[in-house]
Amino acid sequence: MTRQTDPRLQRLLGGSEMASVRKQLRRRFEHAKPGVPPLSIRLDKLTSAAHTALCQLTGRRSRMARSMTLDIIELDEQLRRAGLADSLRDALEQLDGPIIAQARLRQALQEQWSELAASTPMEGVLRIWLDGAPDVLSRLKRLGRTPEGAAQLLSAADAILHHLPAQGQPRSQLAASVMGDAHALDAGRPVASLVLAAWRHSERSRSADAVEDAETELINPATTEERQRDVWARAGVLVNELARPALLLNLPVADPAQAFWIRGEPAYLSLRQLLRTPPTWAVAGKSVFVCENPNVLAIAADDLGTHCAPLVCTDGMPAAAQRTLLYQLQKAGACLHYHGDFDWPGIGIANFVIRTWQATPWRLSASDYEAATRASFHSRHNLEEMSVTATWDSRLAPTMQQHGIAIAEETVVATLLADLCDEQ
Repeated sequence: MTRQTDPRLQRLLGGSEMASVRKQLRRRFEHAKPGVPPLSIRLDKLTSAAHTALCQLTGRRSRMARSMTLDIIELDEQLRRAGLADSLRDALEQLDGPIIAQARLRQALQEQWSELAASTPMEGVLRIWLDGAPDVLSRLKRLGRTPEGAAQLLSAADAILHHLPAQGQPRSQLAASVMGDAHALDAGRPVASLVLAAWRHSERSRSADAVEDAETELINPATTEERQRDVWARAGVLVNELARPALLLNLPVADPAQAFWIRGEPAYLSLRQLLRTPPTWAVAGKSVFVCENPNVLAIAADDLGTHCAPLVCTDGMPAAAQRTLLYQLQKAGACLHYHGDFDWPGIGIANFVIRTWQATPWRLSASDYEAATRASFHSRHNLEEMSVTATWDSRLAPTMQQHGIAIAEETVVATLLADLCDEQ
C-alpha cells in the first residue's frame, strides 16, 4: 500500500521553489559512504522562498541568507516529533522517490570488476594475461563497459585463443567458424583487441625478442594495422595475406619441388604461402644475408645471378611476411647477416633485426661507415640531428654524428657483392 505524504510536508519541502534544495539534499545522501550517513549538509545558492521554507522547517529565525547548514540528527528529530516523516531522508523519498546509494553501487561495481579476472575460469594464454598484464582491468572496462559485458568478451576471446596458433587460416574464417561472425575479429573489434593483447603478453613472457624495439618503433613507426597484422601472423592467422610479400634470392630448399622460383632471379613469397605451405629451408649452418633495400637484391641478381649467396630483403622495417620468413630461416638453423642504410632509421631497423633474429652485423661497423664516407657517392645526404645508438658498435653513432652524412645501402653495394659472390 502506497504511503500518503503529509500535506504539511508537501507544503514545506514539496513545492517547485524547493526543487533545487531537494536535489542538493538527495545528492548528499546518494554519495554518502555505506554505513556512514551524513551528519550535516550545507546548502548554497538558496532563493528567498527556499530559505524561508527551511527556516520554517528547522524553527530558525528567518533572516535572509544565501546558504544554510542543516544538522541532520536534529532535523530528523524535529520531523519525527512533528509527525511529518521518520527522518529527512524519509521525507525526501516520500516527495521524490527512493534515494539510491551511489557510493554503495560504485563499491559493489568495483568489487565485481576486481573479481572478474580472478574468477574467470580460463586457462592458457588468456589466464596468463589476466594474471600478469598491468593494464587488464582498464582494458576490460573500456571494451566491456560492464562486468557482464567484459565476461562475455573474455569467453569469446578464450574460444579464439584455443584455436591458436593456426596454420595460415584467414582471420575472417577463424572469426566465422568460432564466433559466427566473419567480422568479429576485424581491427578495432573488442574481442580482437583482447586476443591480440593476450597473445602479445604471452610472447613477452616467453621471449623478449618477440617485443618490438621501442626505439625502432619511434624511428620507423608502423601503423596500427601493420602491427596487428604482424601479431596475427605470429599466431598463424592471415590478415591481408598478399600485402608486402617477402623478396628473396637463391634461398635453398630441401625439396626442389618447393622452389617455384628460378635460381638467379628475384622471387616473392607471400604471407599466405609462408604460413600455409612453408618451404623446408635447407639452410642449417649456412650463411643467409639480409639487406634492407630491394635495389641491393636486384643488383645482386643482375651481377651475380646464380652465383649469389642466399639473400633476403626486409624492404625497410620488416612486415609480417618478412618477419615470418626470418623466423623460419632462424628456426631452420640459418646464420643471418644483416646490412642496412647508414642513417638513423636504418640503425633502428638494424637494432631490431639483429636483436630479434640474432643476426650478425654485416659491414655495419664504425670503420665500415668511415670507409664509405671517404668515397664520393651521389646517394648520400645530411643526417638529421637525432641519433640512435647501434647496439653492436658503440662507436658507430658518434662517428655518424661527427661526419653528419647518411649513406644509402646501394652506395656500398660493390663491397656487399664481394661478400655475396658464391662461386660454388
